[in-house]
Amino acid sequence: MKRVDLMPPPADADAARRADVADRADALAAAPLLNCLLREVAEPIARPGEPPAHRLPSGRLLRVCGERRPAGPELLVDGAWVRVGHAELVKLVAEELRRHTGLVNHELPAEIVDSRDAVAALLTARADATPPADPYQRSEQSLVTGHPHHPAPKARGGGPVAGWLPYAPEAYARFPLVLLGVRADTVVEEGDTRALDALGEAPPGYRLLPAHPWQLDLADLGPAFADGRLIRLGTTEFETWPTAAIRTVYAPERDLFLKFSLDVRITNDIRRLWRHDLLKLRRTDAAVGRAFAAGPGAWLSDRGYRTADFAFEELAVLVRDGFRDRLRPGATPLLAAGLVEGFPGSPLDTTEDPVAWWDAYLDAVVPPVLTAFAEHGVVLEAHLQNTLVAVDPAGTPVQALFRDAEGVKLLADVDRAAGWERLVYCLVVNHLWEVGAALAERRPGLAPWPAVRRALAAHDLPEIPALLTAPTLPGKTNLLLRWTEADGAAARYCPLPNPLR
Repeated sequence: MKRVDLMPPPADADAARRADVADRADALAAAPLLNCLLREVAEPIARPGEPPAHRLPSGRLLRVCGERRPAGPELLVDGAWVRVGHAELVKLVAEELRRHTGLVNHELPAEIVDSRDAVAALLTARADATPPADPYQRSEQSLVTGHPHHPAPKARGGGPVAGWLPYAPEAYARFPLVLLGVRADTVVEEGDTRALDALGEAPPGYRLLPAHPWQLDLADLGPAFADGRLIRLGTTEFETWPTAAIRTVYAPERDLFLKFSLDVRITNDIRRLWRHDLLKLRRTDAAVGRAFAAGPGAWLSDRGYRTADFAFEELAVLVRDGFRDRLRPGATPLLAAGLVEGFPGSPLDTTEDPVAWWDAYLDAVVPPVLTAFAEHGVVLEAHLQNTLVAVDPAGTPVQALFRDAEGVKLLADVDRAAGWERLVYCLVVNHLWEVGAALAERRPGLAPWPAVRRALAAHDLPEIPALLTAPTLPGKTNLLLRWTEADGAAARYCPLPNPLR
């Protein structure tokens, strides 16, 4: 009897798998790029009898499918709609930005391509990996698409995949930290860094300093190792795993977060622990701590840092609180950005009463941010990656936890109007808009904005009435910021139609 092969040859299967990964990577990478293009430089137009389209600075018309995650871009060419692939989309964006700004930028198109290629590498790695059992870790490591309004959210500095993939949260990475000894007379530290000394043992005359393995690959520390200012002491006996922030890792055995410097541009900034931020860290963190001392929500304190004077930024490590004494008993923290991206077990997929769930979410998230601003002059950077929402065993939000003193502003240092604009962008546009849209997408018919209006109106802030009636809200222009090579910490906004009206 003639043998019949029911499965294609392995080579064909591999080719089909690569093609599928390529198509998915193109789609996932195109969505945030299109979001930026349409938000920042395009004009929506209505054409009688035709689907909505957008006019680009060149006058060309572009249309897409979907709203939250736009897909299938098409250009109108000689009266016919022509599909635009990812490579063509990158060229189109560059052409339109040159026309819009009069500037040329050769770096950003390469970053966009690097981001797309990183997505492909992550999809391949995830297909062969086992997702973590811990729902908190799953939420932190779910961001394959990433920032929904950034042109290159997954760019990794253009380096080889083998250099960064072992440390990628999206690939479910786990790894020990490298332990260094720093000559004691060169150590610079501030705040409470005792947790670092408990990670291992340093010889006489040295202090212990953990390092991210990728950090050591990126920094030129050869002279310091050669002259003895630095020595290698092996690795930690336990593994850590990277959070969504990549350079921040969590050590569950120690209930400890550690944040490192990485000389890689990720989204808008080179991800170093910059000297000017570290030098004001204690003052900022103390102000936020006071704001949360008796109010709602919880703050994961950045309680201290340690580094070396000869490599202040390159070797800096920041010690952040874990969940002990912060998290309500029986509650599970989940990353807000993970709720938007989606992950197995997300309460957005399992809740039986989405209206009640959304009310509980707003009750947890909104009061701590507005109370800190109104009563303590603290502007939290309460965006999706800085907010953890703890849920009870039924998946109902019961608490919000906030992190990252580096992004906090104090009204003592900034104009109140500028601080309020930043708060509205981070909390309402970046955060609540995205979570509400993700919930409504899963539960058609749910209208998230009336509940947001009620949650905001419950607070007696002079800015609230204007917020609820303003024609527009501020949307950060990440595409234009990168194209014009603005400072990584810069923020410029374009007006978005206000759904709160």
